[in-house]
Amino acid sequence: MAGPSTAERGARGTTRSGPPPRLLRVRRGLRPPGRRTLLVTAVAVTLLGAGAVWLLYGSSWLRAERVRVAGTTVLTADEVRDAADVSLNTPLVAVDTGAIEHRVRERLKRIAKVDVSRSWPHTISLVVTERRPEAIVEEGGKFHEVDATGVRFSTLSERRKGVPLLEMEPDRSPSSRHFGPTGLRREAVRVVTQLPEKVRQDTRSLRVRSYDSITLELTGGRTIAWGSGERGEAKAKALTALMKARPDADHFDVQAPSAPAVSRS
Repeated sequence: MAGPSTAERGARGTTRSGPPPRLLRVRRGLRPPGRRTLLVTAVAVTLLGAGAVWLLYGSSWLRAERVRVAGTTVLTADEVRDAADVSLNTPLVAVDTGAIEHRVRERLKRIAKVDVSRSWPHTISLVVTERRPEAIVEEGGKFHEVDATGVRFSTLSERRKGVPLLEMEPDRSPSSRHFGPTGLRREAVRVVTQLPEKVRQDTRSLRVRSYDSITLELTGGRTIAWGSGERGEAKAKALTALMKARPDADHFDVQAPSAPAVSRS
């Protein structure tokens, strides 16, 4: 019988079964980790986690030791600290910042906003924003400060200088019944915040009869019929122009800013 031809022998010589040697070497290098390696890794991760928990909760390195306060103007830092009532020498990570914020705003009505944060490794930081008095309401010989949202937040025995007095004299109009004292007070304070700065400084009081009947009394016996707080920017511009054109006038009407009026008594 004739043996395989030269061509057949050459073909068989070039035929390989399975991957090339280089690929085999690569595959041999990608062996899965052994049981001992997995055990060592698991133990290391567990120890690291336990150490982190101990560092945050059990050690004395990351504990609340002081309370830092910023942003106060009328209040003192100690008043804010007392209201915050932070439990010192407790793990910093366990301090309830939401509860601190609630206590500060609940106990100090002058505070409009407070940001509470952890300053590692030992400090609780409180940044407060105090309410600014825009008007004052007198009741029973006491003076209540009112902020830009109409909130009464402080009671004084004497009237604060430079803050206009809010005189509530609501009529029996539907708007007065609809908005009520709180809504009318909020609208009056809204008017105060719209005034040009110079006019605001000269404003002594605001008389509120209804939502769209708010009158300002200024120094020198001058008065301004403002109406409601709507179109406040246009009214402020009209008032500025009138006062510049007629500095001798003592009554200005900007209820309709497109057709303002001025008079002299």
